[in-house]
Amino acid sequence: MQEVIIKEKKAVSLRQKEIVSHYIQNLDNYVAALKKGTEDRVLEIAEFAGMMHIHPVHLSNTVKEVTGRSSCSLFEERLVKVSKEMLLESRAPIKNIAVQLTYDPSNFTKFFKHFVGMTPKQFREENYKI
Repeated sequence: MQEVIIKEKKAVSLRQKEIVSHYIQNLDNYVAALKKGTEDRVLEIAEFAGMMHIHPVHLSNTVKEVTGRSSCSLFEERLVKVSKEMLLESRAPIKNIAVQLTYDPSNFTKFFKHFVGMTPKQFREENYKI
């Protein structure tokens, strides 16, 4: 008979929840600024950590421990969401949307297709309502 090992899930502290909440708030503010066009550079995890006065590794580890997801996956999720919104809310050229979201247009198409399963153009054509 095979022995089953069950790892106890470590309790999450109030401080860990606070760190994740603050990261998500900063992330949402940053993505909103990208969408508005008031931000034009890519922020790294180290910069988010710097805003919070903690070490980047501590931020990454805390996000992973609390959410079960990486800080990057939370960021990507929000970028996909705002990309979809921008594709459907305007008829701006896809390359302009890519640049506004700090992507090279060809890399944006690859990024979008990886997460959505279709290119930005296909997504817009299938979902845009006149």
